[in-house]
Amino acid sequence: MKQINVVGAILIEDGTILCAQRGAEKSLPNLWEFPGGKIEQGETPQEALVRELEEELLIEVDVKPDQFEHTSYEYDFGIVHLTTFICILKNGTPKLTEHIEVRWLKPEELNSVEWAPADIPAVEKLISEGITV
Repeated sequence: MKQINVVGAILIEDGTILCAQRGAEKSLPNLWEFPGGKIEQGETPQEALVRELEEELLIEVDVKPDQFEHTSYEYDFGIVHLTTFICILKNGTPKLTEHIEVRWLKPEELNSVEWAPADIPAVEKLISEGITV
């Protein structure tokens, strides 16, 4: 089975977390995720996250060095290994280029949307522990 290494941003601003909805034409259609993407060869996970957020949302972020959560989930298209990191918005306002919607949600509001399965452990951790920056 194909192994896919991806990173996701737990982007925090004013006590809320940026959540992004996947498009209907993508895999995992209309599910919500922490924005991010695949790690390219030669990149650290943090470098991949900075690059992906610049490409997908046209923003600049600071990525905290330590991972927040790591999950592996077997989808029909492969096994996704998702590592999430706490990020702080440095510059810009998120723009929709690949997602169909973004929402800033408080940790206790995260269950109001339907998450991609690989993201759920990080969601549950945020709900139980809150945000620590």
